[in-house]
Amino acid sequence: MTQPSVRVVLASASPARLATLRAAGIEPEVVAPDVDERAVAAESPAALAELLADRKCAEVAGRVGGDGRTLVVGGDSVLELDGRPYGKPADAQEAVRRWQSMRGREGVLHSGLSVRLTGGGDVASSRSAVSSAVVRFADLDDDEVEAYVATGEPLGVAGAFTIDGLGGAYVRGIDGDPHTVVGLSLPLLRELVSDLGIRWHELWRSP
Repeated sequence: MTQPSVRVVLASASPARLATLRAAGIEPEVVAPDVDERAVAAESPAALAELLADRKCAEVAGRVGGDGRTLVVGGDSVLELDGRPYGKPADAQEAVRRWQSMRGREGVLHSGLSVRLTGGGDVASSRSAVSSAVVRFADLDDDEVEAYVATGEPLGVAGAFTIDGLGGAYVRGIDGDPHTVVGLSLPLLRELVSDLGIRWHELWRSP
């Protein structure tokens, strides 16, 4: 396969974000960020998602090198429920309580994105933004909650749910970009890299 003109590094260990980029024709390198999420605070759940994405992107950008232009993409997601931010549940008990509080209701999933372009004679530049989508949850009974949490899937994702896995059956609808709920809004990413002077198709890996 032909390498794109821009090296892409994904500053996230999320399998869903990697799968989203691959499905869009982009084959990034993956570098897990080293950021203490618990030490980061912001004035709103949306601002928290964007700030976490930016911190992760900056941390990885400071470690990756090489020749040519490198685009680092960082992302983070936060569920807003009753005005409060929720990330990954700490354990199964917390995941059960989370689902008991959000079943049959609506929440807002905020996905922050941050991009940094370095190398190739370019002055380092960055952009960040957040995409938000309303999620309508099914009204699960206690047995369904326990069974879903027992799979382990809710423990590894913000908001304790997914739409691209077992949790997809428990989401009744979405208002907004579905990629936002997966954790990486492709339309927003295209806009951010365009601001850095990169055309979206330059990131594709050709067969």
